[in-house]
Amino acid sequence: MDYPHLRVSDRRHDRLGLLRTDEEWLARAWAEESARVLVVAGTRVRPVAGALEWLPTSAAPDGVRLLLGERDGRTWWAVLVDAEVARDDSAGPWLPLRGLLPAFAAGDAEHVAPLAFHALGLAEWLWATRHCPRCGGRLEVRSAGHELRCLDCGRPQFPRTDPAVIMLITDGEPGSPEEQCLLGRAPQWPEGRFSTLAGFCEPGESLEDAVRREVAEETGVVVGEVSYFGNQPWPLPSSLMLGFHGLATSSHIEIDHKEIADARWFTRGELLEEATAGGIQLPHGVSISRSLIEHWYGGSLPGHWR
Repeated sequence: MDYPHLRVSDRRHDRLGLLRTDEEWLARAWAEESARVLVVAGTRVRPVAGALEWLPTSAAPDGVRLLLGERDGRTWWAVLVDAEVARDDSAGPWLPLRGLLPAFAAGDAEHVAPLAFHALGLAEWLWATRHCPRCGGRLEVRSAGHELRCLDCGRPQFPRTDPAVIMLITDGEPGSPEEQCLLGRAPQWPEGRFSTLAGFCEPGESLEDAVRREVAEETGVVVGEVSYFGNQPWPLPSSLMLGFHGLATSSHIEIDHKEIADARWFTRGELLEEATAGGIQLPHGVSISRSLIEHWYGGSLPGHWR
């Protein structure tokens, strides 16, 4: 079965980590005619005709250069410019990464999503990390955008990725018509929008225990066996989504009304019926949440979030 979430990471690029401090090589690579660069204003980019615009480096504005890596015989970059640039939307709106997901789902994912995730993940980190967390000192960008060095105490900072678990919980005899899956709706979502449960791993906690704790906290459902499904980079702003299947040992739902506004069990028949009728909307195809749901369902389901 094809898993749509893999489209945002299956065209990997060589990140060229050993060359990030070679200033002579960086200068030569930037000057190559084949090199391409994505302009990022703060943490936003401006699509052109619904797709990301990768410029020749000769056409790039001045800014902080981020080396993304090499793929298809060329080097790929991003250049960070002031966030104020995004105020000028005369040539089209500047969008955050979440606003680009529909374009990735429409077919751009295999080509540019891994590069865009890399670029905007770094941009989000550089945007949020303004001072040294140890001494509050000034920071200098190094290693082609992959390191910040404190000019006062000398401590280096590197991009952070937060592990988050995302899980499809099931109850009942596997494969039977009565087997059901647990989906929830966040308070800020419109009526009818449902997804798998998710949450961040806490210090000193295993991923499996994070699955059990998050499900119990949000819905009151007790989970026993937990098995790994897959993962997906999700720099919104700095997460790695780790997908799991979990087997419920209780089916009673008692939502917390803070992180979850509604939670329901769905059989396969109910899920298909309500998704077809538009009674529920499931996550977009590029999300690992969609892959978890469709893997359990056994095929594609209609509709997605708008």
